Amino acid sequence: MTEKNILILATTNEFLGKFEQQNVRILRQKGFTVHYAANMNEPSYLHDIERIKKLGVQAHHIEIARSPYMFQYNTKAFRQLLHLIRKYRIDAIHCHTPVGGLLGRLAGWLPKKERPIILYTAHGFHFYKGAPLFNHLFYYPVERFLAHNTDILIVINEEDYRNAKRFRLKKGGSLYKIPGEGLDLSVFHPVSDEEKREKRKNLGILEEDFFILSVGELNANKNQKVVVEALSILKKRKRAQSIRYGIVGDGFFREKLQDFVEKKGMEKEVIFYGYCSNPWDYIGCADAVIFPSKREGLGMAGLEALAMGVPLLASDNRGTREYMEHGKNGFLFQYNDVKEVAKTIENIRNLDEKTKREMRQECVLSVKPFENVYAGAVMQRIYTEMERRMERRNGKK
Repeated sequence: MTEKNILILATTNEFLGKFEQQNVRILRQKGFTVHYAANMNEPSYLHDIERIKKLGVQAHHIEIARSPYMFQYNTKAFRQLLHLIRKYRIDAIHCHTPVGGLLGRLAGWLPKKERPIILYTAHGFHFYKGAPLFNHLFYYPVERFLAHNTDILIVINEEDYRNAKRFRLKKGGSLYKIPGEGLDLSVFHPVSDEEKREKRKNLGILEEDFFILSVGELNANKNQKVVVEALSILKKRKRAQSIRYGIVGDGFFREKLQDFVEKKGMEKEVIFYGYCSNPWDYIGCADAVIFPSKREGLGMAGLEALAMGVPLLASDNRGTREYMEHGKNGFLFQYNDVKEVAKTIENIRNLDEKTKREMRQECVLSVKPFENVYAGAVMQRIYTEMERRMERRNGKK
């Protein structure tokens, strides 16, 4: 039996463990040897090599950078990618993230005998509705051009699906929409009141505190700063009593955000928990999760909160529109409107117990379409189509 090799390509070492575990299981069941290429030194605060190995995946370090403008690193990464393709006779590349998608699809110009089948999952096109004009002028033509080298294009929200239908894929290419990476409801589910009290105690949160939480990397897009600003407004109005804001995550904005918290005099209200591999232990004891991203392709952190019966306060973007119902499973706001964010926090805090109980029930119901069984079923079909393309390329019926 001929060995089948697939390469999953992304930018950072933790991407596979966070988003691709189900895909790895499907591929291994189909008899593939799974390789993973990324910058194994990024993010610097997390090294995921051991988890990658436990998944039965061969990890490869390449000098890929998050920014497409870091030409020196990405040119070197492309040469390293070509070396991997030739060394391991890679049959297919499933690429992710903007730069991973760029380099992976450029490999589609290899000579026919070496050319892998190219799959690309767009976790959110950068030319979304409301994006800066530059994004539409730069990213749209790039994505349209690279689509010519894409055998299978996968998107995760309706806006991206409509845009992708305007692309011309490789001859015979296919477009799919999947319900995200798949939500594991065996992990993300409501906890009992007793468990919630115990978890809050472990985190230093009092029973009478109103505890809001953000989960995600500390960067400009995740926009935790706007929550700190909103809370400082409430504090000046003397309406922030007993509100605590927990931030789970790490990133290159951490020091800048901590300085901002000090500048606003919010050290008592804001708690930095750092990176964690068990976000459910934090989400489960929150009164609300706040998700203020400027943009999201979908937003798994938001879905995970809803799955645990925790109301979501979210910025209104193409990702959150896939599952948010304003006033039903949480509240929406504009990511750059500090006063609206402050008002939203007050609104959720002031709900009566009956409404809170009903909202928690709606939260759980709203995530059912995103359960991993549905994403897994679509990915099974996608990888089966990929195998058929491999067979046709190799001259088999």
